Amino acid sequence: MSDDESRHRLRMAKRKAVQDREVAGKTIEKGLLIVHTGPGKGKTTAAMGLMLRMIGRGRNTAIVQFIKGAWETGERRGLERFGAQVQWHTMGEGFTWETQDRARDVAACARAWDTARGLLGCPDLALLVLDELNIALRYDYLPLEEVLAALAARPPTLHVVVTGRNAKPELIAAADLVTEMNATKHHFAAGVKAQEGIEY
Repeated sequence: MSDDESRHRLRMAKRKAVQDREVAGKTIEKGLLIVHTGPGKGKTTAAMGLMLRMIGRGRNTAIVQFIKGAWETGERRGLERFGAQVQWHTMGEGFTWETQDRARDVAACARAWDTARGLLGCPDLALLVLDELNIALRYDYLPLEEVLAALAARPPTLHVVVTGRNAKPELIAAADLVTEMNATKHHFAAGVKAQEGIEY
């Protein structure tokens, strides 16, 4: 073995020891409140990746879409193939700039929130995605304090993922995990349209 290989092996052995100690020190198991926010692409896609991971573990999942309308999306078609392991509720009527009707948007979000509250108490649910809830909160379509209280009162093992830009600071403070997706570069800027299998 060369000197470089020996040094590398020693460095990695030390790193492994540190990593093993850190992992061994984590003993809490609980349902997480996860927030995917920021101006970049991929917040909902990442949440659906978590749904797929949970399904792979034989657990039940659900998604409530607060803003998005009843689009024919690839992810919905794919995930619904798992049958009873996925509950899918598209409750929005399209983005706010499409509806241009605040009262209608508020009413749609209220219906979606009623569905979400029911799912928050579902004992056999492992993961609930509240897609674009951040948008509903940003525009004050739902009372923030009521949402935070319901999330805090959920079953202790239920994981919840909230997606959408401009997450409220209070939600970020309550969350266990927050990921901000940044827009470093986007193909739309170069005139590339939304494409099947990428955007929907």
